[in-house]
Amino acid sequence: MFDLMTRHWWVLALRGAFAILFGVVAWVWPGITVWALVLLFGAYALADGVIAVAHAFRGATGGSRALLMLVGVAGIALGIAALAWPGITAFVLLMLIAAWAVAVGVLEIVVAVAMHRELRGEWAYILTGAISLLFGILLFAWPVSGAIAIVWLIGLLAILSGAAMLGAAFRLRRLGRQAQRHGRTSPAARY
Repeated sequence: MFDLMTRHWWVLALRGAFAILFGVVAWVWPGITVWALVLLFGAYALADGVIAVAHAFRGATGGSRALLMLVGVAGIALGIAALAWPGITAFVLLMLIAAWAVAVGVLEIVVAVAMHRELRGEWAYILTGAISLLFGILLFAWPVSGAIAIVWLIGLLAILSGAAMLGAAFRLRRLGRQAQRHGRTSPAARY
C-alpha cells in the first residue's frame, strides 16, 4: 500500500489544491449568496468525491479501499444533492456540511491509524481528519445563521484541509523517492 500511495501522491495533492482553491474563492467573495455557496460547495464535494472514488478504483487495497470509496461516494452524493437543489436553506446546508465534515474527518483518521505501520508521519493525514472533524462538530454545536459566516468557516476548513493534504502528498512523494533510492517498497522493509 505504501508503494501505491507514493506512486499516486499527486491524487492527494490534487484534492488539496481543489480544497485550497475552493477556500480562497470563498474568502475572496465573502458576500456570496446561499445559492452560489450551494453550487460552489456542490462542485467541490463532487470533484473531491470523484477523485477519491477514482483513487479507490486505481489500486487502493483492503479496508483502505473501502473507506476511500465510502468517502468518495459520500462526497459525490452530497455534491449532486447540493447541485440538484440549489434553493436549500442555510440551516439545512450547514447541517449537511457539518455531517459531511464529521464523516470525512472520522474516516481520514481511521485510515491514517490503520496505515501507521506502513507510513511514518501519518500525523499529516490525521491532522486533515481532525480539522474536518472539529469543523463539523463546531457547526453542529453552534449553527451559524449568516451566509457570510458560513462562507468564511467553510473557506477556512478548505484552506486548512487543503494545506494538510498538500503537506501529506509531498511527504509521500519524498518518502517514495527515498524508498526507490534504497531499493525498498516500504519503510517496513528495513525490519
